[in-house]
Amino acid sequence: MEPEKMRHRWPLVGRGGDLREFNRILVNPRFKGFVISGPAGVGKTRLAEELLALATQKGLTAKRATASSAAGMVPLGAIAHLLPPGVDLSDPARGFASVVSALDPRRSRWAVFIDDLHLLDSASAFLLRQLMAAKIVWLIATVRSGEPVSEAVQNLMGKERVHQYSLGELDLPQTEQVLHTALNGPLSRRTVASLFDASRGNMLYLRELVLGALTSRALRQEGGIWELDEQQPLGSARLTELIDSRLATVHPQARPLLESLALCGTLPLADAHTIASPETIADLERSGLVNVSVDQRRRFVRFTHPLYGEVLRAGVPALLRRARLKEQVDRIVATGARRHDDALHIATWSLGATGTADPALLMRAALLARHAHDYHHAVALLEALPNEHRTIESQTLLGDSLFELGNPERAETALAKAASLATTDQERLGVAFTRAMSLFWAGNSTSKALKVLEDASNSLAGPDERVMLRVCRGALCAISGEPSEALVLLEHLEDLEIGPTEVSHPGIWAVGAMMRPAARALTGMAVSAVEDAEHAYELHQRVDAQALILHPVGQLVSLVLALAEAGRLPEARETGQRAWEALGQVNNPVTSIWLAYHQAHTEWLAGRVRTARRWYTECAAQSRTHGNWRALRLALSGLAATNALLGDVSAAEAAEDEAQKSPLMGYRTGEEVLGTAWLYAAQGHLTQARSVLNEGARTARAGNCLASEALLLTDMARLGGAKEVTGRLTELATLCEGDLAKARAMFARALAAGEPEQLMDTAEALELLGADLLCAEAATVAAAAWQRRDKSRKAAMAVQSAQSYLSRCEGARTPLLTSSTSSAAPLTPREQEIALLAAAGTASKDIADALGLSVRTVNNHLHHVYGKLSITTRKELADQLKVPFTDS
Repeated sequence: MEPEKMRHRWPLVGRGGDLREFNRILVNPRFKGFVISGPAGVGKTRLAEELLALATQKGLTAKRATASSAAGMVPLGAIAHLLPPGVDLSDPARGFASVVSALDPRRSRWAVFIDDLHLLDSASAFLLRQLMAAKIVWLIATVRSGEPVSEAVQNLMGKERVHQYSLGELDLPQTEQVLHTALNGPLSRRTVASLFDASRGNMLYLRELVLGALTSRALRQEGGIWELDEQQPLGSARLTELIDSRLATVHPQARPLLESLALCGTLPLADAHTIASPETIADLERSGLVNVSVDQRRRFVRFTHPLYGEVLRAGVPALLRRARLKEQVDRIVATGARRHDDALHIATWSLGATGTADPALLMRAALLARHAHDYHHAVALLEALPNEHRTIESQTLLGDSLFELGNPERAETALAKAASLATTDQERLGVAFTRAMSLFWAGNSTSKALKVLEDASNSLAGPDERVMLRVCRGALCAISGEPSEALVLLEHLEDLEIGPTEVSHPGIWAVGAMMRPAARALTGMAVSAVEDAEHAYELHQRVDAQALILHPVGQLVSLVLALAEAGRLPEARETGQRAWEALGQVNNPVTSIWLAYHQAHTEWLAGRVRTARRWYTECAAQSRTHGNWRALRLALSGLAATNALLGDVSAAEAAEDEAQKSPLMGYRTGEEVLGTAWLYAAQGHLTQARSVLNEGARTARAGNCLASEALLLTDMARLGGAKEVTGRLTELATLCEGDLAKARAMFARALAAGEPEQLMDTAEALELLGADLLCAEAATVAAAAWQRRDKSRKAAMAVQSAQSYLSRCEGARTPLLTSSTSSAAPLTPREQEIALLAAAGTASKDIADALGLSVRTVNNHLHHVYGKLSITTRKELADQLKVPFTDS
């Protein structure tokens, strides 16, 4: 994407409420104008332009004027071009009256947009007020917050019933919407969070950040997702100029404080007072550059916007940078360095100032950074340690941090060094555990991970350490297709919980605590899994400072899974969003990949296929970027399935082709066929689709992955195999906890019976779970059944219900929806399959060969289909079934 093409006009999205408010005011005869106030760069002008366009749609004539300091020096300078020619303004009183009389509101009424109204001269403000009173002008204007406003402009805004509207910065969802629209594609959640935090929702800054990142290639689209390099650039040259121009206005006495803030981020107010006078700090606060805030009864000074510090820091010369950092280190040391994070600050700033720091201080700082999940910072501090000061503790911490960043090769180098330094069982256990996790999660090797644990088991003498290794193996089994074995190995996980705020071996406990609810949910114990995951998350948050493995958000990933399998889909979706917020900008590939996958899976169960596709896309893109293959096959299969339901067969084929080339990793065993099946269904091959799903369900059952088996059998029912799967789904409803399994069995029984009342009861039960697409399918089939029985009123109500459910499914189309909506006599499964193949342009002979039928039988079925649908051609058939027509 060319940056310059994006510069001039960014999309106006996320402002629906603002537009609705304007429309309400515009049609209200009480009001004569609409003034938008807000800080610079918030998007006032862009919104006002849209409002002007809306006013013209209501029949007003658009006029524009821009107030400025230069124009304000000349009476009527801003609006002179709007005045009728020949009007004598030498006597303002008579001249203004003649302007009003010359502009007849019966011929034309103006919508006048004035940018920067606070700069308007008094004469223009007075004349506009008269024109508004005469109903000739309807005012649209912008005012910058905090700027002085003349009395004439105040009267214009305040006494003529002009609506005052304060425009705030974009929030995170609005920022994501703007970015998605501007870049014509989704962004990774970490990228959205980074750009939002950097811009603070300021539209101007956001645009310039994106343009700068595009120019430098720091923002790239890979695998359908826009991703920002973690070491992101400052932004565009224009952004630097904008901020430089603001910083240039400060008094020279304030410069040292601003430079220290830029380099250190935040300063205690007491330290700020040693750099600048209280009056200087007050002036900076009044100008809006800094603010003074209170944190745990201590006062701190920081920039009001992070970009001020970014721009200023880039311009600080190297020698001055060293001096400022050393000065701040000396201040902290002089006060005793008593604060919790002082070690981190001293070590970091000492490295920046001198290139070195005390080894013990570096280690303490690295631990603080790792506990804060700031892995990049931890690695930088640990790699600054001299070789003679690299211990088993530092090497293990370095390997752990590199693993969390998705760098298994460097992690293994560090951990192999740590293993050579281990002398006690406790040390050997810690290194073996971290190595196994890195090799398994980031290195994609189950066999190597298990080999490390086996070797450790042979060298450990203590029984406690052997219990820990049992937990490690259980965690690996849960994600490798052996959930039942995992539950056996993790059976006594509670024995590691010493009390409400302490656990034994916190890192090992954290991984076991994450994987046990996952194993329970997969084996049908979803309700127990929810309780397990909630407890694990609560305790993990309390012991997070001890655990050098896994972000607490990992426990929320398991909670999303458990809630979804329990049939609590809205809660699962909400928990996923909460997890992303908690993760923020933390770069933790493993957690981000699996959170994206389970978000996608939740949306698939809910039938929100576009949202599911977005999350499958992110999961696949992050997997490729970080070389982590564990979720890739499942993500690509989901991507193929969602594209198939959206009618994009070519995209589904591409995703499925890549999926077939990706390794199977065991998790949710059997579900890797989902994309294949729905691609077959989109192509009209329902028999093959059911066969693939049936084979996947057998695989899932063999691994005791009951959640996956139930999902695959439910999809078989949706594709014409309801009678075949009803028995097993009914059995699974007794084996599995939660309402989802029961609703799936109810759905299959209703489809098999074809009873409309039963189908509508099923739709209502599914609606309570949030499974909208299954609701729509059940209601659609019910409508067709009632049509067949001449129950037109009930059929109409069912259609209305189906449309309501389907409105939340983001354009999904399935065979049940397409074969039942247009006919009083619904198609049989065989007719449905032949009709879909014929609509896709498949010749009768090819259909016969594919289904093992004679050409005559195929044509007879097509004849019956045409009669039911009251059509005569394949083109009409494609139109009825809402599938693309290919004329063979």
